[in-house]
Amino acid sequence: MKKPTLTIFFQFNPWRTSLGGVQTIIRSFIKYAPDSFNIRLVGTGNEQTPAKKGWQTMELEGRSLEFLPIFDRPDDNHRRRMPTTVSYTAALMKHNFIHRDCASDFMHFHRLEPAIASQRWQGEKTFFLHNDIQQHMSAKEGGDAILWQRFPAAYFALERQLFKQFEHVLSCNSASVDFYQAQYPTLSDRIHYIKNSFDSEVFYPISEHSRQVLRQELIQELQLPNDREFVLFAGRLHPQKDPLLLLESFARVQHPQAHLLIGGDGELMPEIRSTIAVLGLESRVSLLGPLPQARLAILHRLSRVFVLSSAFEGLPLVALETLASGTPLVTTRTGETPKMLQPNTGIVCADRSAQTIASAIDRVLHNPIEFPREACIQSMRPYAAKAIVESTYEEMLMRWHRRITPSGDGARRLTVA
Repeated sequence: MKKPTLTIFFQFNPWRTSLGGVQTIIRSFIKYAPDSFNIRLVGTGNEQTPAKKGWQTMELEGRSLEFLPIFDRPDDNHRRRMPTTVSYTAALMKHNFIHRDCASDFMHFHRLEPAIASQRWQGEKTFFLHNDIQQHMSAKEGGDAILWQRFPAAYFALERQLFKQFEHVLSCNSASVDFYQAQYPTLSDRIHYIKNSFDSEVFYPISEHSRQVLRQELIQELQLPNDREFVLFAGRLHPQKDPLLLLESFARVQHPQAHLLIGGDGELMPEIRSTIAVLGLESRVSLLGPLPQARLAILHRLSRVFVLSSAFEGLPLVALETLASGTPLVTTRTGETPKMLQPNTGIVCADRSAQTIASAIDRVLHNPIEFPREACIQSMRPYAAKAIVESTYEEMLMRWHRRITPSGDGARRLTVA
């Protein structure tokens, strides 16, 4: 029996440590894909999976998939003069996805620009929105976080041209859903909210005894005093996440045993190193570099608090992952996180000042009883990836059956991706 095929388009290689929530979401969509679907990923190549090899049968998280790297990009954690999305879109336009051998019934896009190449392709197309677009495009927030911030009119003109090809537009941010339904009233029935999710097989709580064992192991690894309590940040070192504000905030933290762990990489790394020296934080901050998911999961479990100093967000996966691990969260008032966070699972800062963020960190560290592990864990039960992803595939399969059934209203066979 013919299976429907889903092709996912995004500029990364899942066998490398690539930073970002989009990458994590795509991995979940591959990991929890049912056997009733064929899965394809069009991404980027490296020395192990070079683009010149074309389509390659690979395995990820125990799931077989077809992988097509369309250009080689060994490291996607640093921005380049030519944005990776532009290079990816240009490479995508050189490939013939109308050919029957490349046909798909479903296509998932996580950036708008690659959809320039897909306007003539037939098949059900879904666009995933990952940020609050109004905050995203604001010149006052996030500095030079994305190139489109310099040309918002051009971005929205391109969006108007491309949006009509998507049967579904799914956003993890309710403000973006409201914005787009008002922006495109004739398409409003296609625009919906979808929960971001965490992988409960990776991010889960452990006992306090086990947490202390892991904490001591890390203390020894980093050669720190035995009484250190860890404050964690993990993500792309990028203006959107504003790690420089995080450092300014941490310099004001009064808790004497607090030690900041920064996991990630990006173009701000040189400024982060110099800021650490200027603020005299060398003994209080550890830069851990890009972290594989399993390593990050351990750090979530042993830390006392996770901090987001972002200028704009959708619903960051690290927020879900840290709460699912039993660790409370301090966040700026950005994206969907403030709506999700409860008074006993973390603190939403009233403003993005260093002193406000520092005070919130101090409060969590000095008053852990206010933020019980069980409250954090319980709040995340509706966000488990397995249930959300499987439900999405079930809906896709139902739509596919309706389309290929001859008696279905307006039935048509989808042949390209």
